[in-house]
Amino acid sequence: MAKKISKSLSILVIYLLLIIFSIICIFPIVWMVISALKPITEIRQAIPTLTIKSPTMGNFYRVLFQAGFSKYIRNSFIISLSATVLSLIIAVMAGYGFSRYYKQRLIKISNLTMVISQMIPGVLLLVPLYMTMMKLGLLETPYSLIIAYTTFAVPLCTFMMSSFFDTVPIELEEAAEMDGCSKALIIWKIIIPISLPTLISTGLYAFITSWNEFMFGYVFMSTDKWRTLTPAIMIFKGANLIDWGGLMAGSVVAIIPVGIIFLFIQRYFFAGLMSGSIKG
Repeated sequence: MAKKISKSLSILVIYLLLIIFSIICIFPIVWMVISALKPITEIRQAIPTLTIKSPTMGNFYRVLFQAGFSKYIRNSFIISLSATVLSLIIAVMAGYGFSRYYKQRLIKISNLTMVISQMIPGVLLLVPLYMTMMKLGLLETPYSLIIAYTTFAVPLCTFMMSSFFDTVPIELEEAAEMDGCSKALIIWKIIIPISLPTLISTGLYAFITSWNEFMFGYVFMSTDKWRTLTPAIMIFKGANLIDWGGLMAGSVVAIIPVGIIFLFIQRYFFAGLMSGSIKG
């Protein structure tokens, strides 16, 4: 009896902690949505509330049609999707090499280099990358952001793909080689189809990383033509005044596309995360 009571109390405590942590995580999003639906008079009232007396879509209308956020969304999609595709191509090739030729010295050095690169904060590379892009004439172009985003996404994407390739039996490739398949054909016809869940989860990571990035998009793009979504939210923050309604509405608009994408492919995402966790 005592063991059952103790077990029940443990389960109760765990659920209470999970509920508390969930509320802490969800509350900023709820507050953001509520603020985006409030008129300016309610946003600036002395005592903030979670209720909305006069809901309005004026903030979203101003963001999408007056501030030109539709263009920023398009730019973010083009740049993020390009960086994701490029990251996946590199990650598949590098991850396969890390998995199958891990004993070679060059592979070990490359692996160690990627691990070390993950320990370096991106802000430390901001000035060197800015100077590089300036000398290459890529500033104010989408190519500068695509290269920067790909550079930071490739290491972890490579490790994710390499972990999955470790679970693929080498006998499968040997059988394909006996049937006359080349290495490129094995990767294209056998390895990639069975790694679809991992590819989706890896691509989603690369896409979200690129979509949410602010620092490089803010520094590399000073003009409006190729400005991405997250730096564009800063237009609602002036030197002396902050448009909180526009700021919150812009933030909601920024998370909606990623939320929709994640909603439709979440089962592939979790399957991809677990696919490389068990070897053999």
